[in-house]
Amino acid sequence: MAPSTGVLDGGWGWVIVVASFMAQLLAYGSPQSVGVLYPEWLHAFQESKGMTAWVGSLVAGVGLIASPVCSACVDNFGARPVTIFSGVMVAGGLMLSAFAPNVQFLIFSYGIVVGLGCGLVYAATLTITCQYFDKRRGLALGIVTTGTSVGAFIYASAQNELIVLFGLDGCLLMIGAVALNLMACAGFMRPLNMPGYYLKQKAALERNTEGQLFQKPPSDDLKITASSTSPNVEKSLAVKESLIAIDAKDLPTQTEKKKGSLLAGLTIMRVIKKKQQAYCKYMHCMYEILQDQSMVAFCIAIFLFSLGAFPPVLFIEDVAQSEGLVEEVSVIPLVSIGAIATCVGKLALGVLVDIRWINGIYLYAFTMFAGGVALLLIPSTKTYLGLQILSAVLGFFSGNWSLTSYITTTIVGLDKLTQAHGILMFFGGFGIMLGPPVVGWFFDWTQSYDMAFYFSGGCVELGAVILFLLNLPCWNRKQSKNDRPDVLYISNCDKVASVA
Repeated sequence: MAPSTGVLDGGWGWVIVVASFMAQLLAYGSPQSVGVLYPEWLHAFQESKGMTAWVGSLVAGVGLIASPVCSACVDNFGARPVTIFSGVMVAGGLMLSAFAPNVQFLIFSYGIVVGLGCGLVYAATLTITCQYFDKRRGLALGIVTTGTSVGAFIYASAQNELIVLFGLDGCLLMIGAVALNLMACAGFMRPLNMPGYYLKQKAALERNTEGQLFQKPPSDDLKITASSTSPNVEKSLAVKESLIAIDAKDLPTQTEKKKGSLLAGLTIMRVIKKKQQAYCKYMHCMYEILQDQSMVAFCIAIFLFSLGAFPPVLFIEDVAQSEGLVEEVSVIPLVSIGAIATCVGKLALGVLVDIRWINGIYLYAFTMFAGGVALLLIPSTKTYLGLQILSAVLGFFSGNWSLTSYITTTIVGLDKLTQAHGILMFFGGFGIMLGPPVVGWFFDWTQSYDMAFYFSGGCVELGAVILFLLNLPCWNRKQSKNDRPDVLYISNCDKVASVA
């Protein structure tokens, strides 16, 4: 059921934008500012930095890796039920984390439960926004996705004050209670299309209704005389089918069981063959995508950038405290500065990539190079002001995440955008999950963050070099696939929802 064009690009759609913006703010506010909680967990549980870092890495990476599952849930059940369920998960995980006896429990309650809830919110909000917008879809998605950055900016300062007033446990309980407002946001997500689960139920009910025609009718309904003539042809056909069904009861029971087993077996084999064909087709499509040199280079770049650029979000506050640059988290934490810079970066880079003479891949490689330079300068910074500047620079260039949809479409086209985006999210999520523990292990090994940030900066610089070199014109690839100045985002919602 396609939505009417009269309800698109306005009206209730802007209510959906506000509700989705608030949903992402409430869900991602704490995970995106987990760097404020990290020093408190180190002090409370006295675990190694590498082990404690798994909490922040999982809450950011699990949702990305599970994005195909989250999207399937939204397609089958709709945005409203999924957002309600995710509100329970996010709030429950945060409140449960307040009673965590050790880091291992915190990895489950905060890292996995809250991370999966955030992934569900992300998929639901983007899908419902796509349904309500067509011509202004890019603007609507841009507003919605800035909710994560605004949430990180607000929650970083709020969690700092709540920890001072109520302690770490009280802070988690209160932000968990605030996260329950996700269910209120879900109330505004009125669907335009009936979800797949309800369509299946409706089809099953219709089949059951039709099946009642083949059941044994009352004896009075079968008394048809030769003189009786009915103009209703369907009724006579139903009666004939009923008579056939009645005659069939005289067959041996064993024969019916064998026929039923045979039909069931054939049905199962048909379903298995259909699923196998769909799976083979999907795998073949992924194989074709990974045959593209530019796509492989982009996957490697995304992995290395996520591996190196995400750890500062988690460690930057601990860096300032361990170096003695600040005794406590400031009123405006470094995480907040990075978050608001990321918001500005998303908007600015999104405007730049629309300029016809700017190559999106080279622009992404430049942002990686600049972000890597900022990472390499962190160990040599000896003032808190310097860390604030580098946090802003790194946050601004981390806004290149909003370019992934444009670049992926330029490389593989709209037809394969969904599969390609899933591959990219897997590489990005995998890098985010590994980055903070690796940096924590470097600190546990050297008792200094210097080597850790040199490693992070080196990974990002390596990714920039690989992306730039493998996309040089000298490789003589098909220019029709890589040089597409005009990219029209007129695809379905699942393809446009890849905008970060």
